[in-house]
Amino acid sequence: MSVLNTAPVGYRSLKDVDAQARKRRRADRRAKRIMMVAMATAVVPLILILWVVVQKGYQVINLTFFAEDVMPFRREGGGFRNGFFGTAYIMVIAIAMAVPLGIGAAVYLVEYGRGRFASMVRFFTDVMTGIPSIFVGLFVYAILVIGTVRIGFGTFVGAVAIALMMLPIVVRASEEMLKLVPDSLRNAAFGLGARRWQSVTRVVLPAAAPGLATSSMLAIARGIGETAPLILTALGSLTLITTFQGERQSALPLLIYDSATQPFPAGIARAWGGALCLLAITLIFTIGARIVGSRLAIREES
Repeated sequence: MSVLNTAPVGYRSLKDVDAQARKRRRADRRAKRIMMVAMATAVVPLILILWVVVQKGYQVINLTFFAEDVMPFRREGGGFRNGFFGTAYIMVIAIAMAVPLGIGAAVYLVEYGRGRFASMVRFFTDVMTGIPSIFVGLFVYAILVIGTVRIGFGTFVGAVAIALMMLPIVVRASEEMLKLVPDSLRNAAFGLGARRWQSVTRVVLPAAAPGLATSSMLAIARGIGETAPLILTALGSLTLITTFQGERQSALPLLIYDSATQPFPAGIARAWGGALCLLAITLIFTIGARIVGSRLAIREES
């Protein structure tokens, strides 16, 4: 017994695919393939960098590398203890300057900033984001090291240079995070009688805390690897320095640069080890930013 076609005359089955739909599907498949090729092309250099740095750097990583100061470049052994300490010292001061100031500037731009002044702040922040780091080092060198203030090389001026590199990142990223806070939360706070500063401190900032933490940690990851500003401010040292200002301070990027630009195999090997440690620190901060942001977001939702 044959099955009769009961579809009304003039109507088409939903299983039929017209030419335009088939054309769109082909275009979609082509676009997916192009995106996959582009992603693979972008990932390959990163994988190669990681492979080379790990392959050449792991050989010198041991307890001595973290516990001893740098040796003369031609001698085996030694470590980058002074560089690790100097980087931590500089970054603590830079974070104390850049993060509160950057978040405060972002709060002003989102909650209070109107008119030309706010536009100027955004403009100069965008300009600072694209300025080469060597210009920041030259600026601090001209003002603080040999210029008007003339306080010489040291930890503090190095931290100022790194803070200037971190500041625009914190401002712009924090501004975008604050913009994501729904206006309904602000209106609810105002409806309960809160003033603007109370709404900002008790509602807006806690709601944006995951994004603010992420932006701050990404700025730290950017600042911790800067070399050019420190060449003109901290200058570098072969020993561990605890002085706040007035003596040349070491840093991990400076030791990597100095060790890699001389011809002795022992020094170059230590440079690869320092590069591996710096890469690991940067990855830790980047991944930590993701973890902190996701956990704070879950806490806010609960």
